[in-house]
Amino acid sequence: MKKIFFPLATALALSLGLTSCGSDKTTETSTTTTEASTANPADSVAAMAGDSARMAKPGGVMVDGVAMTADKDIVDNAMGAKSVSTLVALVKQAGLVETLKGPGPFTVFAPTNAAFDKLPKAAVAALQDPANAAKLKGVLTYHVIPGRLVAADLKDGQELTTVNGEKLHMMVKDGKVMVGNGKDAPATVQIADVISKNGVTHVIDTVVLPLAK
Repeated sequence: MKKIFFPLATALALSLGLTSCGSDKTTETSTTTTEASTANPADSVAAMAGDSARMAKPGGVMVDGVAMTADKDIVDNAMGAKSVSTLVALVKQAGLVETLKGPGPFTVFAPTNAAFDKLPKAAVAALQDPANAAKLKGVLTYHVIPGRLVAADLKDGQELTTVNGEKLHMMVKDGKVMVGNGKDAPATVQIADVISKNGVTHVIDTVVLPLAK
C-alpha cells in the first residue's frame, strides 16, 4: 500500500479514532466526477461465471498460492488467503460474516495484513476494542460496495457509494487502479477481480478511512 500514510496514522494514534481528520476543504480538480451506479445489470450467477471466463481465469485468481474460485463466497475465499487474515478476523469481530456470505452481490476492497500493519498499534488496538464496535463496522463497510464491479468497470474520477453510505473515489493512472477517500493518499489494487459466487474482491495495499464529518 502507499506509504504516504503516516501523517494520518499519527493522528489515529493520538486520537484512537478510526476516521481521517481532514478538513472539509479539499482541492478542486478539473476532472468531472462521475457518479457510479451500483446497480450492475449483469449481477447474476451466470454473469459471475462469465466474468471468470472473460478474464481467462476460470480456475480462479491465485492469492497467496491458493486459487480463489467462483464456487465459494467472498468470506470463504478470503479465509483461504493468509495475506488478508487480519481483515477476516475483524470481519468476524464486527459480525459481518453472515452479511458477506449472503447473496449480495458485493464488491470488496480488501486491505492486506501489511496494510493494517501501517496503522499505529494504538489504532489497531482501538479497532479491536469491543467498545469501538460501531467504528470498526463503519471502517469495514467503507470498503464494501453494493453490486459487482470488476476492474474494467472502475473508471478514473468515479465515485462509489459504500455500504456505510460514504463515498469512495476511484483513480486509474498508468494502468493502476487506486481507491481513496478523496483526501489521503489512495490505496492501490494489488490483485484485482477475485471472483466469488456473491461478488468480487480487489486486494488493496492500504486501509482506506472515511473522512470525519
